[in-house]
Amino acid sequence: MQLHKISVKNFRLLHDVEVLLEPRTTVIVGRNNCGKTSLTEVVKRLLHDKTAVFRLEDFAFCCHNKFWEAFLAFKNAAEEQDVRLLLPSIEIKLTFTYGPADPLGLLSEFVIDLDPDCSEAVVVGRYTLKPAMMTSLFAGLEDTEATGKDELFRLLRERIPNLFGLDLFAVDPNDATNTKAIELSLLRSLAASGFISAQRGLDDESKEDRVVIGKVLENLFMTAKNNPADAASHEMAKELEGAVHEIQDKIGTDFNSKLNALMPALSLFGHYPTAGDSTLLTETTLNVDKLLTNHTRVRYSGVNGIHLPETYNGLGARNIILILLQLRQFFKQYLAMEPKPAVQVVFIEEPEVHLHPQMQEVFIRKLSEIADLFGEEHKLLWPAQFVVSTHSSHVANEARFDAIRYFLAKLDAEHGSLKTTDLRKGLTGKGTPEEQEFLHQYMTLTRCDLFFADNAILIEGTTERLLLPKIIEMIDVGQPAGKKLKSQYLSIMEVGGAYAHMFFDLLDFLELRTLIVTDLDSVRQNDAKKWVGCPVHLGSKTSNACLKSWFHAEVTPDQLLLVPDEYKIVDKKRIAYQIPEADGLACGRSFEDAFMLANTALFPLVGTETEKAQTAWDNAKDEKKSEFALRHALRVENWTVPRYIREGIVWLAEPDTPPLIVAAEAAPADIAA
Repeated sequence: MQLHKISVKNFRLLHDVEVLLEPRTTVIVGRNNCGKTSLTEVVKRLLHDKTAVFRLEDFAFCCHNKFWEAFLAFKNAAEEQDVRLLLPSIEIKLTFTYGPADPLGLLSEFVIDLDPDCSEAVVVGRYTLKPAMMTSLFAGLEDTEATGKDELFRLLRERIPNLFGLDLFAVDPNDATNTKAIELSLLRSLAASGFISAQRGLDDESKEDRVVIGKVLENLFMTAKNNPADAASHEMAKELEGAVHEIQDKIGTDFNSKLNALMPALSLFGHYPTAGDSTLLTETTLNVDKLLTNHTRVRYSGVNGIHLPETYNGLGARNIILILLQLRQFFKQYLAMEPKPAVQVVFIEEPEVHLHPQMQEVFIRKLSEIADLFGEEHKLLWPAQFVVSTHSSHVANEARFDAIRYFLAKLDAEHGSLKTTDLRKGLTGKGTPEEQEFLHQYMTLTRCDLFFADNAILIEGTTERLLLPKIIEMIDVGQPAGKKLKSQYLSIMEVGGAYAHMFFDLLDFLELRTLIVTDLDSVRQNDAKKWVGCPVHLGSKTSNACLKSWFHAEVTPDQLLLVPDEYKIVDKKRIAYQIPEADGLACGRSFEDAFMLANTALFPLVGTETEKAQTAWDNAKDEKKSEFALRHALRVENWTVPRYIREGIVWLAEPDTPPLIVAAEAAPADIAA
């Protein structure tokens, strides 16, 4: 049994979102302000907070017009039922799945269908206007001749928390009209929760007594104290409590004896206790429940009996210790619950905070093992599902590819809001099985930050990778402030010409503005009828798989040199390959000979343009790529960026605009696919 899907409507950035969850760990990635925190927050309101209360600010922006339309309908004396249909609501739907062998337990209260083949149970929470509250919602506005939106929303901000409420009901997966009212407490018994926020206060030293880890230890103590079923932890808590009471009694006895010794001195102030007076006593009380938070300091073992305070350890170590203790706390809370919940969904925000890259990778890799280890201690399975939101490419790349959910913030023209998308669903059926397998392996093995970038560049190999930072710096010098690529979030991936096209579906799905820099790779047949590399002017085909995919399999170098710029752009992708520095000049086959042809002052080339191209081709074959790139990146100054790369970089740095989509039938016959 598991929580299979979370669907949210009209909450902050989540206009209409559906997120599939893995049985154990789901990783949510995306750029800033794309809805990751919104998902955590709406689930927290439903499963954790004392009361599920929302404010006007929690409604997605697209809901504002709905409020206005409902108000106008109310003002025009429409039927209350019709006005209610116009009013927006925040909705969260949880879909649970179960197998034929799973004991239903608490889930049986949510299973209301009669289909023996159905394996889903659906729970919907809807935050909407309470019954008989319509007049109160718009009170004081109905007689106003010219009520403006500002006045309406000012009152809505005050009234929504009091006049709206959460309706919770089970829904038949096969018939949405078949519902059953459910108590919130029953849902929270079925699905326990836990939340580890990104703001963990590890470096907050504003209060001397603030001990973050001590607070978690206190919660662990309280859970053990109140759960006799967890015998070992419960006994330890009792022993700790007994030790505190023993100390408390000794303090009281010793202090009272000292106080009695002061009594004669008190008579000097005109009063001495007589037989009729009450005896002065002190009573020392130690609050064992708060002992770990307020009076216990977590220290790390040192040398010579000198132990270091919690704040002396690195933030990364403290962060991982705190996360592990909180996970332990959630597990102990699960043990204390009766009846046991079917699942416990734990949201972890940005576990990478203060962790070095290797530790980030180990954490996400070991998360499932940690849960299994806790369960083994008590010979049971902890039904925990982890939802990890991250900005770390190390965390994302260590997770399984199909466990990643990509949140993309994009303007929705119809709703004026932001949507999110799901990586697993978005790439289903895209490309051949071999291409999908390659993409999965590449994204798993390569440190790729495509999920967090604004722009991307796919390059051929070593030379381009080493020289690209220098190239971007040189081009930015002549660009206006808003078109400098170094000021944008850029991901650079070395994929080679044979594999770049396999990323096209992923790039389209991510809606990422991308420049693909590849080589012309001209080839010709030799006397043995084998295809071999050659200068562009001698080539009859290209061996570059990316160019063949972009245009068509039989495209020739001569055709490629005639392609207009508009056919090098599809959606948000632009392809760049070698072209002459000016009309009528020689063209390079790869980066190195194109670089030489663009910098004839550094590489003297003589003869006709054909002879120059041949000389550059011959010289490029003798160059070691890494040495060539480092020499021009570090030592040689005042060189010219080849035209094909310069044009591509300038395009990439442009503000994102609606793509120019060219119809295939409008393309010249010799280059159209």
